[in-house]
Amino acid sequence: MSSSSPAGAYDDLLARVLPDTQLRPQWTPADGRMPALFVSHGAPPTLDDPQWLDDLYRWGRSLPTPRAIVIVSAHWENAPAAVSGSEAGTPLLYDFGGFHPRYYTLKYDTPDATDLARRLTSLLGDTGGVHRFADRGLDHGAFIPLMAMYPAADVPVVQLSMPSLTPDALLRLGARLRPLRDEGILVIGSGFMTHSFAVMRQPELVAHAQAFDEWVADAVARGDVDSLLDFRRKAPGVRVAHPTSDHFVPLLLAIGAADDPRSARTVIDRFVFGNSTRSLQLT
Repeated sequence: MSSSSPAGAYDDLLARVLPDTQLRPQWTPADGRMPALFVSHGAPPTLDDPQWLDDLYRWGRSLPTPRAIVIVSAHWENAPAAVSGSEAGTPLLYDFGGFHPRYYTLKYDTPDATDLARRLTSLLGDTGGVHRFADRGLDHGAFIPLMAMYPAADVPVVQLSMPSLTPDALLRLGARLRPLRDEGILVIGSGFMTHSFAVMRQPELVAHAQAFDEWVADAVARGDVDSLLDFRRKAPGVRVAHPTSDHFVPLLLAIGAADDPRSARTVIDRFVFGNSTRSLQLT
């Protein structure tokens, strides 16, 4: 990590890249389907990590600028499916504690996303109704990576809840979202390839996180969705790598939204605080 002040690396990123944001190519139908992404989102100190921010920013720049973004975060489980506030300037949800006060003043004022919220409601309406939380802004699983990928906050964003932590439920939800990709809408599952506080406290446990990360990478490369769905029983190191499922199952959403899980390519691949930040792009 390298930062002279809280979120200082993010401030540096903004100063460097905002003048060029208008030069990004906008999505057109000629570009074809947008990809589906799985992003390891990190905590607020991600904004102090220049390499992580640069990796996310370059990833965003490598894609046509989407018409809108639907993001599912590890930090919101609600059944039936619900969507966040879609009006421009809906305040962020600072769903973390114990950090420097600066992190609770961060802004990410995205444009009005009412049309996207309506589209989601229409697309998912036969699943039992989609509740709209007018005052719930993006949580940190959504806004932290997006602040780096789309720092100008110029893309409409709606966060969609996880109706369940059951892997096959997230896979099915991703499949329901697949048509949005034809409309220039980017679908993102935001979690963490491994999410272990034990590894942070006991670095000698990192081998468990590494084994899990390697197992997932291999299963995805082979298109072995059945094994990924059964990761609790089949993956090595799972009890250490994922004591709970919330940060892993967004990967199943991204896989469900993709045409072929074997299309996945790793865009970010390093360990931070003993955990894998592996992030994937699928078509």
